[in-house]
Formats: sequence, C-alpha cells, structure tokens
Amino acid sequence: MGFKEDFIWGAATAAYQIEGGALQDGRGLSVWDEFSHTPGKTRLGDHGDYACDSYNRMEEDIAILKELGMKAYRFSISWPRIIPNGTGAVNSKGIAYYDRLINALIKNNITPFVTLFHWDYPLELYYKGGWLNPDSPKWFAEYVKVVVDHFSDRVQYWVTQNEPECYIGLGHELGLHAPGLQLPRKQVVRAWHYNLMAHGLAVKAIRENAKLKPYIGVVSCGDVPIPATDSIEDREVAIRAMFNKIDGPDLYLSFGDLLDPVILGKYPDRIIPYLPLNYEKDMDTIAQPLDFVGLNIYYGSYVKYDEKQGCIRQEEIPGSAETSLGWKVEPKSLYWGPKMVIDRYNLPVYITENGLANNDWISLDGKVHDPQRIDFINRYLKELHRLSEEGYKDKLAGYFHWSLLDNFEWAEGYTKRFGLVYVDYSTYKRTIKDSGYYFKKVIESNGNICLNM
Repeated sequence: MGFKEDFIWGAATAAYQIEGGALQDGRGLSVWDEFSHTPGKTRLGDHGDYACDSYNRMEEDIAILKELGMKAYRFSISWPRIIPNGTGAVNSKGIAYYDRLINALIKNNITPFVTLFHWDYPLELYYKGGWLNPDSPKWFAEYVKVVVDHFSDRVQYWVTQNEPECYIGLGHELGLHAPGLQLPRKQVVRAWHYNLMAHGLAVKAIRENAKLKPYIGVVSCGDVPIPATDSIEDREVAIRAMFNKIDGPDLYLSFGDLLDPVILGKYPDRIIPYLPLNYEKDMDTIAQPLDFVGLNIYYGSYVKYDEKQGCIRQEEIPGSAETSLGWKVEPKSLYWGPKMVIDRYNLPVYITENGLANNDWISLDGKVHDPQRIDFINRYLKELHRLSEEGYKDKLAGYFHWSLLDNFEWAEGYTKRFGLVYVDYSTYKRTIKDSGYYFKKVIESNGNICLNM
C-alpha cells in the first residue's frame, strides 16, 4: 500500500522566480532580466527584480519547509549570481548565499536537490551568441565545476538542466520566453545540440569533481500522450507520440528529443535533418550515464490510432476542467508519463514538478482556501500510486510539488499562483494555504491519505 518507504516528498522552486535581489551583492544579469524589462514581453510588464524576495527571506522559507514536513527541497542556483559575466570571476557573495541555504536545509534535515540551470542564462554570454555559440558547452561546464567545487561536500542530488524543451523551444523558436528569438529550425536545433553537449560536459564535471557520491539527472517536460482506449493500437501510437513527436509547423521539442540523445545516444528521426554537420562525434559527450530522470508533468492529451493518419489527437470536450493557465486537468498523465519513460530507459523517475495554477486570494478569515489544488493533488497522486502498485514502485523515487511559493510565472507574471504558500507581493508576507497543510498530511502518510479521497 502506498509508495516505497524511502519515497522522497518535497517542493520545488527556481532562482529567478523567487529570489529577487536582482542587483544585490554582485549578481549579474540574465536573459530574463532583459526580456522581462522589454515592453510587451510579460503580462502587465512584470519582472523578477524582487520576485518573492527569497534572497532576503531565506530563513523564513526554510522554516516553512520544515513546518510542512518537507523531506527535500529542489531549488536552482542562479548562474549569474555565481559568475556575473557567465565566465571568469566568481562572486563570493553569491557563493555565500547558497552556502547559507544548503547549510540551513541540512540543519533542518531537508535534503537539497540542486538544479544547475533553470532558464536564467547569463546576459553577457547571450551577447556572445548564447547556446548558438559552439563554446557554450564549455562555458556551462566551467560554471558547473565552480558550483560542484563549493557545494558537493554537502549536496549529492544534481539536475543539470530544467526543461530544455522550454528555454530552447519557447525562447529560441517561438519567442514567447527569454531571450525572445524566432529562429529558423536549423538554428533552433543547433542551439539544442550545443545545449545537450553542455549537459554532457556538466555530468562529467560533476562526476570528476564531486566530493560526495553524486546522483545526477536531467529534467524533461511536455504534453503526455494518453491512449484514448486500452487497445494495443492506441497504446502504441501514444508511445510513438511520446518519443518521436509527429511533426507540425512548430518543432515543439518534447520528451524523446531530450531523453533519447542523453540516455540512448541517438536523436529521434525528426531532429536529424537539422543537426550540425558531423554531429555524431558529439554523441559520446552528450550520452553520459545518468542516475535518474526528472519529469515535470502537468497535463496530457488523449491520442488514438487512425488507419489513414496514424496518430491523431482526440477532440477536447468543451468545458472540460482546466487550470487558470488553460492547461487541461488530466491526472492520467502522471500514470502514463512515468510509465513510458521507465519502460523505455529503465531509470528511476522523480516527478520534479506537478501542480496547479489557480486564482488564490486571502479570505476574510485571513486564510487561503484552495480546495481545487487539494483535489488536483489527490487526483494526480492516485494515478502515480496506481503505477506504483503495478510493479513500478522501486523505480518511482519521489514527488516534488510545484511550487513551494507563489512566484514569478515567467511571461505570465504574478497573476498565476502555483504555490502551497501564498505570497503578498506588496509586503512579501507568506501565508500557508489549505493545500500546504494538506500536503503535510500527504507526506506524513507517504501518500496514503490520497487513496481515501
């Protein structure tokens, strides 16, 4: 019953979304600093200059983690806070900040899961070509070595990159996220390839320099294809759509585009025509051995087999449940996503993000009542538990709720709230929501409480 005994429960955040302190203590600028200050790029012109002010409220946030019984905390390190120009001189005050954070987590028996890159690419390196520059993998590896040299005596769990599908796809093809580019497909795939080389060099840097035994993974995301029926045909087209997406007008990078090259050492067929010449020589660098896969799963789409078209998406039912971001509520995505990844790669899986964007506010009684988020947690964890009971228990390693705090939701600004904790952005006061206290019970019961709902 329930998940395995050492299943890890935690919450996740990202540096640019919560830290603020954009100009404090020698931090350099990132592409998101420039993008979010460009008129028309974010909702209401919101930016991350202050975000949740976590840079100045670290102790309060750790106290909340402890109060909610979190076993682990997944956070990202800001590359430009560590190396302001992306390469070269290290910022000692940035190192000191993360020293204090890691030490405080360990003191409170909360395991740090460090994400090395969560979208805040150093602006000075972007001016040199960013991910399109063939030297960009070396820049990233240099930064990773600095981080590992300073923190690997206390940190064992490392994520190299969070959702490359988003910061390359949305940032370099569609222009919806920083740096806001709309490049031809061949250039998008070139950036993708150099980004994956950066991942591979990062894995090598961790393994060669870590003081404690490292456990290393990468985090993927996407729209999970869910078989419309239990037929073999529908299951097979769902698997094909998961790992070799049907091409369309946009590249729309997804699970197989990341995980096949970094784990299996080969690109999906649809990517190969756009890769740089002689890309094959780089595959050994890209496909470094990994210890786990992180999956950020929020939604999915039903697919079915069609004799003429092969795989087609089932039409959405009008009025079906969706979050305030317009994402469909599809709990079965948390069954099928990890199932297909485990079946294909045979690696442990952490659900590194899962959560609900909601329109929360403080009620007249001073509390935040968010029953929809509680229902969302129950529905999705029931599906993950179903997978656990079907023989996947040992491969399901943990679940991190997105997010600990309401935060800067990228181009959507501050209007979409994902947190277990409400943040008043005028005062930065934190208020634990009903869902936060409920998630504490989920942790205490190792997920069993969800099964009775």
